[in-house]
Amino acid sequence: MSQTVDRALSILPLLAEGPADLGQVADRLGVHKSTALRLLRTLHEHGLVYRQSDQRYRLGARLFALAQEAMENLDIREIAHPHLVRLGEACGHTVHLAVYEEGEVLYIDKVDSRYPVRMYSRIGKPVAITVAAVAKLLLADLPEPERRALAERLEYPAYTPRSTPDAAAFLRELEKVREQGWAADLGGHEESINCVAAPIRGADGRVVAAMSVSAPNVVVTAEELLTLLPQVRRTADAISGEYSGRTPVTDPTKDPTA
Repeated sequence: MSQTVDRALSILPLLAEGPADLGQVADRLGVHKSTALRLLRTLHEHGLVYRQSDQRYRLGARLFALAQEAMENLDIREIAHPHLVRLGEACGHTVHLAVYEEGEVLYIDKVDSRYPVRMYSRIGKPVAITVAAVAKLLLADLPEPERRALAERLEYPAYTPRSTPDAAAFLRELEKVREQGWAADLGGHEESINCVAAPIRGADGRVVAAMSVSAPNVVVTAEELLTLLPQVRRTADAISGEYSGRTPVTDPTKDPTA
């Protein structure tokens, strides 16, 4: 198996040099044409290579899309992290950064709360997609047909009495999030945990990530947490500006009207 994977991956640098036919690929790998064809077909099925009309193969668009997605996600984490740290130091609560990938919303960065009572979460762990504030922001930005199709195929676990009950309610919530530009989870996943979130946008205005502040209600009430929303939104705007190159870096933890 490892030899097969190694051979398949060896095709990609070859095609990076330019289109190649089956014979050229087989010669470079030192294998029979039938073996090279099986490898090429597998890569083609995954969109990593493309067969042209002249029967030569070139790198596929999916490979470039994956590379671009990886670059964006790495970049957004690197850019966002100092902002998340400053916000965490200012408010004392747990701060998360999340992205949407392959039908899941994942945490890609976290700054822990300074309080001994805190929420449990882990970088790389999928969030509860039907209730999490960051998920609502990321999914609300999807095109309407994709948003509706996703909502209709999701399951809606009743984590708490405040959990989203079904697709219709979820779509209404996403529309509300689109209109107001922020999201909240007030006891929808865990009754004792509340969360407010804001979107991070790229140069084209699309949501590329979402950030949130979460806290247990034994530390702050939901109403008290909501008062942090302007600070959370300023932090998200500062990250968006730096990520897209639109605005100079400022300290978003400071109220500009103060």
